[in-house]
Amino acid sequence: MQLGFYVDTAICSGCKACMVSCKDKNDLNVGRNFRRVYEYAGGSCTDNGNGVFSQSVFAYYTSISCNHCDTPACTKACPTGAMHKRIEDGLVLVHDDICIGCSSCAQACPYDAPQLDAERGKMTKCDGCIDRLNAGKRPMCVDSCIHRALDFGPIDELRAKYGETAEIAPLPAASITKPNLILRVHPDGQPVGSGAGSVVNPNEV
Repeated sequence: MQLGFYVDTAICSGCKACMVSCKDKNDLNVGRNFRRVYEYAGGSCTDNGNGVFSQSVFAYYTSISCNHCDTPACTKACPTGAMHKRIEDGLVLVHDDICIGCSSCAQACPYDAPQLDAERGKMTKCDGCIDRLNAGKRPMCVDSCIHRALDFGPIDELRAKYGETAEIAPLPAASITKPNLILRVHPDGQPVGSGAGSVVNPNEV
């Protein structure tokens, strides 16, 4: 079985309840975020010269954490084997006792999932809320979403329910690491690599 996330970018309001609840549950200090909400916006307004403006402005939000990829770049980059993919459910985890905090995994991950705990000198990341999963609960971020824009479970079940789309700007191409992620694309969603917009909240993510 492989676990994964579903994100509905069409109804996400960018409230960041998922991000805040994750930080609270994992007691993350400033600068470390296991889940991040990207605000992607672009377009323009044009004065038609007669007092009427035409516009192509768009904006939407995408909530992203570790996608527990099929071919995770982080595990390949880890020199000690601390970053590994668990066989029973496909979660990508960190063996804390052999992690040397070199950040090679963070540099390799196109989703910026691994985060350095500078105080401990160890890499940290989303573990799917293993403690909650073991108690029969869903990840904290999923249960905290006020719009129910997030879901979590066996990726085959999520794909059967929601489809197979796993790309939207500003995310990387899904072919790079084969993320266990399903997206419902916002009506104004832009193709990966289109350059039609930009992340307008870089300091938050």
